[in-house]
Amino acid sequence: MKATIVTIGDEILIGQIIDTNSGFIAKALDKIGVEINEMISITDDKQHILDTFAKLQNKVDLVIITGGLGPTKDDVTKKTFCDYFNDELVVDQAVLKHVTQLIEGFYKRTITQINKDQALVPSRCTVLHNQVGTAPGMWMKKENTVFVSLPGVPFEMKYLVENEIIPKVVQEYNRPYIMHKTILTYGQGESMVAERIEEWENSLPEFIKMAYLPAPGRVRLRLTARGKDKELLEQAIESYVASLDAIIHDIIVGFDEDETIEVVVGRLLTKEEKTIATAESCTGGQIAASLASVAGASKYFKGSVVSYATETKVNVLGVSEKTIEKHTVVSAEVASEMALNVKKIMNTDYAIATTGNAGPSKGVEKAELGSVFIALATPNEVIVEEFNFGQPREKVIDRALIKSLEMLKKEIFKNVL
Repeated sequence: MKATIVTIGDEILIGQIIDTNSGFIAKALDKIGVEINEMISITDDKQHILDTFAKLQNKVDLVIITGGLGPTKDDVTKKTFCDYFNDELVVDQAVLKHVTQLIEGFYKRTITQINKDQALVPSRCTVLHNQVGTAPGMWMKKENTVFVSLPGVPFEMKYLVENEIIPKVVQEYNRPYIMHKTILTYGQGESMVAERIEEWENSLPEFIKMAYLPAPGRVRLRLTARGKDKELLEQAIESYVASLDAIIHDIIVGFDEDETIEVVVGRLLTKEEKTIATAESCTGGQIAASLASVAGASKYFKGSVVSYATETKVNVLGVSEKTIEKHTVVSAEVASEMALNVKKIMNTDYAIATTGNAGPSKGVEKAELGSVFIALATPNEVIVEEFNFGQPREKVIDRALIKSLEMLKKEIFKNVL
């Protein structure tokens, strides 16, 4: 079963808002075995919408459209639906009752004609009840293609997808199984990972495909299996993941798309009952934000000092002025003192410190652009590593963040084992 997702709205095309709806819909459909053929963003123009519908007709089984269902004149999707299906708008009494209760009962204001017009739907459509908003969804079939129109407001769209679209597709269509398994690796680039697993990758059966999803400092490997026998797919995926783990166990940190390195580190710190603090200069608090983003981080993350200015390193963290004068701010010695001192201030088991020259200009520092020193204070020692992450600035900060957490994970693993 193939589907296309169409987002309608000039605000998307001019970059005023980011289309998050397509990603949500794609994930939801993928979980029930619907293959996404393409995603399209088009202007809120009647003829453009009609042309898009005609192009997709009988090319895919399902077209899901978001946007253009508001009560104002610039929202034309409902009227365009009527034109395409040679239908007319009628008042749906159930929708009108819901809209009235929502406006007068919840919002405590008098319902207007514009509000009532939300109950207008094509006479032959299947109405999808929108419990959390005023614009209903619409389900209409022409020849071999079903067209579904949903409101563009994300929380309304999500409600309709989860409570109306998915159950209806599951009930009415016979679909294959699509299974994904994501392996998260850190510390080696895409080409190096590919070289290590080349023989394994070549042995994959035809019904299992693999994709490389690289990002600075990390590579996700996504296995996708398609077929009609769910048990066979599950067994095959697990078998190949196990054999992959035997090859690159040293760089694998998780087996789930949401299993980021900060989640892995948090789980390790919680299990070992250890704590962490950070002292950040060039990373500007990004490591702290990453650690704190994990639910339950208060069990192990005690806090951070963002010592961006030299005087903050001296006055708050207690870094020696003599150390700075002798070695400069961007040095292993300063990074080491930052880590040791924040560990003492926060009374933690571990501490991470960063100092570097992220750019874009060199300024008064002697260090080359992209140079970063990362220090990790452990219960027994201080480990300091020097890196040059190049440019641009955003790349330096992101890679320093990932490398810091990778150093921490490696050290905790070493102590556990």
